[in-house]
This record gives sequence, C-alpha cells and structure tokens, in this order.
Amino acid sequence: MPALTLCLLWALAAVAQPAPVAPMGGLEPAQHEELTLLFHGALQLGQALNGVYKTTEARLTEAGQSLGLYGQALGLLGLQVSQGRDAAQELRTSLLEIQLEEDDLQLQAEATAQVLTEVAQAQRVLRDSVQRLEAQLQGAWLGHARQEFEALKAHADKQSHFLWALTGHVQRQRQEMAAQQHWLRRIQERGTTHRSQAADAAAGTMDAACPPGI
Repeated sequence: MPALTLCLLWALAAVAQPAPVAPMGGLEPAQHEELTLLFHGALQLGQALNGVYKTTEARLTEAGQSLGLYGQALGLLGLQVSQGRDAAQELRTSLLEIQLEEDDLQLQAEATAQVLTEVAQAQRVLRDSVQRLEAQLQGAWLGHARQEFEALKAHADKQSHFLWALTGHVQRQRQEMAAQQHWLRRIQERGTTHRSQAADAAAGTMDAACPPGI
C-alpha cells in the first residue's frame, strides 16, 4: 500500500513538471492551481489508503489472535470431552458392578425368604404336635409321652431361635439393599450433575474465545 502511494505521488510530480517547450513562457496560473489541488488530493488519498491499510492489518492481527484462542478452546473442549468419556465409562463399570452385587443380594434375600417360609410351616406343625401332646398329658403322667413332649418342646424352642436369627439376617440384608440403592441413586445424580457442569464450562470457554463474526 505505501508503494502505491509513492507511485501516485511520483506520477503527479511528473505531471506537475513544466513542459519542455513553453510558447508563452510557463504555465498559466489556473493550470498551476489545478495541479496544486490535484497534488494535495493525491496526498490525502495516499494518507487515507495508508490508514485503511493499517486498520486492516490491525484487524487481521486481532482476528489471528482470536482464531488462536478459538483453537485452544477447541483443544480444551476435546480434552474435557475425552475426560468426560473416561469418567462415564468408569461410572458405567461401577454401576454394573453394583447392579451385579444388588442382584446377588436379591437372590440371597429370595432364598432366605423361602427358607423362612419353610421354617415357619415346620414351626406351625411342631406347635400343633406340642399342643396335641399337652392335651394327652393333661391329668396323667406318662413317662414316654412326657419325654417326647419335652424333646418336641426343646426342638420347638430351637426352631423359634433359628427363625428369630434368620429374620434378623433378612432384615439386615434388606437394609443393606436399601443403602446400596440409595448410594446408587446418589452416584447417578452426581454423574448427571458432573456432565452438565462440564458441558456448561466448555460452552462458556468456547463463547469467550470465539471471535466476533465467526
């Protein structure tokens, strides 16, 4: 652009030089004034073109810097996306392991409930037998029947204690399952919140680095 300005000035200076043959002894005042105005106009045009060149160069430099920041933001976003994918994969693996443990606990709870049902039925049968023996022993002391009654009563007490212990075990299993389900929900909520925050942060970074007009 400065070279163009110099060329224009050189051309105007060449035009403004006096002709080699002047029949009347030089330029007339009107022609000299016209050339002077033309020369000043060329100077102003050159200055304006120089200003436009500098402004355009500054804008191009600023756009290049903005594009560099935009590229850095894209790189950061790609890194965050990669890290988010790794975290999501780890979360899915953990959730799968927890789900398998929960399924195992569910099977154990179902098996224990089945055992409890069978024990409760056996206890009812045993209680009926004890009641029949008690009816037989009323008003009489029968040695063999008494021994059988005591044995059945001891067995019934043992069954009651076993049923009580088994019931406590089932309750503990249910509490563990409830705690694991609560923990699983918290992990899922935390993973959703983390992904949302990462997406918002990446979008904010891109908006800040994106140059105007791009």
